[in-house]
Amino acid sequence: MISVHRAGDRFEGGDAAAGIASRHAFSFGTFYDPDNLRFGPVLACNEERLAPGAGFEEHPHSHTEIVTWVVEGELTHRDSAGHATVVRPGDVQHLSAASGVRHVERNDGESPLTFLQMWLAPLEPGGEPSYTTVPGIADSTPYALPEAGAMLHVRRLAEGERAAVPDAARVYAHVVRGTVRVGGEELTAGDAARITGETGLELVAADTAEVLVWELGD
Repeated sequence: MISVHRAGDRFEGGDAAAGIASRHAFSFGTFYDPDNLRFGPVLACNEERLAPGAGFEEHPHSHTEIVTWVVEGELTHRDSAGHATVVRPGDVQHLSAASGVRHVERNDGESPLTFLQMWLAPLEPGGEPSYTTVPGIADSTPYALPEAGAMLHVRRLAEGERAAVPDAARVYAHVVRGTVRVGGEELTAGDAARITGETGLELVAADTAEVLVWELGD
């Protein structure tokens, strides 16, 4: 089964006065939809747009695997475990909140910042927080997230190029940019496909495209 969720149907949140615009793919904050709480371990897929100087001041997380992908601009990250980094397009950032951590996310640059943040539920609660950044991850190098039983594949496709969709119990595919077709469905930037129990699928790029594909377990 392929369930397509369009960018325009996302819940709009954030704080316009503070320079923050958010679009949520799942129930989040004040937005509650009992039929849209999660997809497998995926709890959230938030598109965040921060104006220069805007950001999320220090706030807590626990028992959550947080993966961030910068679309444009630069994201400044600081956390209570002592990490301070600037995350750029093409980098994978992973914060394992485990038993608890606090962090700050800001746009300290001079240009607008857009990033995608995905939250996944861990297989086991607790543990010590950890932080990883993979700079400039290659298209052919998946990022394993064993804490959530998941694998992230970054697919950058030229027009007409094809890429196999993992034959997994569940797959969550989010189009970052461009247009792709999968299983007879056309997806454009901001659209996502939630795929269950399918095999032999391919992504076919209608133009230059970038897609984040989560390979998920049961």
